[in-house]
Amino acid sequence: MARNTPAPYHCTECGYRCTKWVGRCPECQSWGSVVEVGTRTGLVSAGGSRRGLNGTTVAEPARVLPALPEDRLARPVTELTTHDATHVPTGIGELDRVLGGGIVPGAAILLSGEPGVGKSTLLLEVAARWAADGRTVLYLTAEESAGQVRLRAERTGALHEHLLLAAETDLLSALAQVEAAEPSLVIIDSVQTLTDPTVEGIPGGTAQVRAVAHALTRAAKQWNIPLLLVGHVTKDGSIAGPRLLEHLVDVVCQFEGDSQTSLRFVRAQKNRFGAVDEVGCFEMTGDGIHEVPDPSGLFLSRATDVPGTAVTIAMEGRRALPVEVQALVVDTSAPQPRRVTNGVDGSRVAMLVAVLERRAGLRISDKEIYVSTVGGVRLSDPAADLAIALAIASAVLNRAVRPQTAAFGEISLAGQVRRSTQAAQRSAEATRLGYSSIVDHQSADTLRQALSAALQR
Repeated sequence: MARNTPAPYHCTECGYRCTKWVGRCPECQSWGSVVEVGTRTGLVSAGGSRRGLNGTTVAEPARVLPALPEDRLARPVTELTTHDATHVPTGIGELDRVLGGGIVPGAAILLSGEPGVGKSTLLLEVAARWAADGRTVLYLTAEESAGQVRLRAERTGALHEHLLLAAETDLLSALAQVEAAEPSLVIIDSVQTLTDPTVEGIPGGTAQVRAVAHALTRAAKQWNIPLLLVGHVTKDGSIAGPRLLEHLVDVVCQFEGDSQTSLRFVRAQKNRFGAVDEVGCFEMTGDGIHEVPDPSGLFLSRATDVPGTAVTIAMEGRRALPVEVQALVVDTSAPQPRRVTNGVDGSRVAMLVAVLERRAGLRISDKEIYVSTVGGVRLSDPAADLAIALAIASAVLNRAVRPQTAAFGEISLAGQVRRSTQAAQRSAEATRLGYSSIVDHQSADTLRQALSAALQR
């Protein structure tokens, strides 16, 4: 009689079990998620069973219930303290803003971004600030040699005796380095280049990234050491590796920037210790990366009283930023006039052009229109509609926007100016920057009224 033995392979994504290894899970269709597992000994009871994908009964191994020590038993939430979850500042205010006040001991933080955007430079600056306070930090590089990191540290002024460097591509060696150094902060660059010798698969593959990330986060919790991980991104901008990687870590930060500009943004996509609507602003220079606590002047030009320019107050998380929008409208004999945008959504501009022509009576459908932002910032805030419309109308009518005027508000297809989110904070920031005239839903109900209030005669 055949013995009903547990299946030696299971899917780490959905739990499906099978008797042989397959590259793609038949149940959840995940690639590289089927791994071999061993059965447990010393079972306290017989295992159960479940119905497999093909209708067969698959045996489940019984589980051993460990004896928990007294200090690990569940306690009332009122008796627990929060001293272990206190934020420790990194010394970089803009990064602390995004993290919710600093780094929590034992937390695993993933920083992802495009190649060359400055992830390693930012974390090396964090390491330098951390070491400057007399705390030991271990920087493990799996992409470069220790000498290459040392050259970058010398260029950016990050040399310090408490900053330890090591080049490791093996997970077990990396954990041994952490255990030997006993640091208060660990930085690993990057998680996709470390390999676990006990797991099959190529470096950066699904199985390897999952195993490496799980081992590192477990070690961070066990040793109560904060862990900063660098993560690669795919062509579409998502984090490379299995989706499980983002679930394992405590914080996921996205480092954004354009290679043509020096401006960089850090946004939190997930944060178990704080809000996810904060944005940190940095500037990349030849001697490293520097935080920009007040980036108001980065998105404004020196041109004043020029037709085709308008200023809006955009929200980046909880931060209000003034952004200048520029528009150029020229005549053309082409049957299909060009619509070129930079930093704004082209379809949004096309809609605003239609509203301006239908609701404001401007004749612009037969003209070429160019719209751009100053400083390389990308505007996705709907409240920027009014400033974009003002810039285009100003260029068409050759009438400049009134001096010291800021505009924000969403434009509907009916030509109405809608209320913007966080309008009070936008108005306060505009007033702080010296804009004496604010055009929004309170001062103008319709687009026609906004044009009349904002444009010079």
